[in-house]
Amino acid sequence: MVTREKIETTYIDYVLTEGSQPKSVYVFVKKLKMTESDFYKFFASFDALEESIWKDFGSVVIDEIKAQEVWASYSAREKALSFFYAFFEMLRGHRSYADYSLKNAPRRLITPRVFQGLRDLFLNFSDEIINEGLESGELSDRKYFAKRYKDGLWAQFVFLLHFWVRDDSPDFEKSDEAIEKGVNLTFDLFQRSPIDNLLEYGKFLAQNSQMKEFLNFSGF
Repeated sequence: MVTREKIETTYIDYVLTEGSQPKSVYVFVKKLKMTESDFYKFFASFDALEESIWKDFGSVVIDEIKAQEVWASYSAREKALSFFYAFFEMLRGHRSYADYSLKNAPRRLITPRVFQGLRDLFLNFSDEIINEGLESGELSDRKYFAKRYKDGLWAQFVFLLHFWVRDDSPDFEKSDEAIEKGVNLTFDLFQRSPIDNLLEYGKFLAQNSQMKEFLNFSGF
């Protein structure tokens, strides 16, 4: 019996062996000894198939890290790091496919179709942990900006994905370092800083009609 998972694994084997997508669904389904109509029950196109593969990568990792006993005790930063480390550890077993897919993905400002499912999954996951961080006070709830934190994490993820496929260091040591530094820097920017205190103080003075007196007193 042909399943969605069987189609995905057969497709990965095909593109890595041939170096490109099958010329047609007809050519591909002959390897599975199934009909075209059976294929279309699962996927509308090869791009949809690749989108499913990447989304499945993310789903597997999220399910695994959330099943850990320590998950509930993690901070938002620790949960993000846990995902990043686990995702790239899992991707080691699919490095050839990741390299193929990234090299063949269209270069455009918007997310390519094959990564859209993974992006949606990642943003939902990021929303969840960021909201926890905002509620606990770990992250700064900046007006207009806090809702964009998840996009900052996605940009970091895309950068690290491209960094990882080009990493030729032993045991991907440089990638591990890039994950640690990149994710920690991102969360440092999300957390409260002296700038937040300055902005709040300015807002306080303005609301209490003291700013004008302060400026006059200072000689401005």
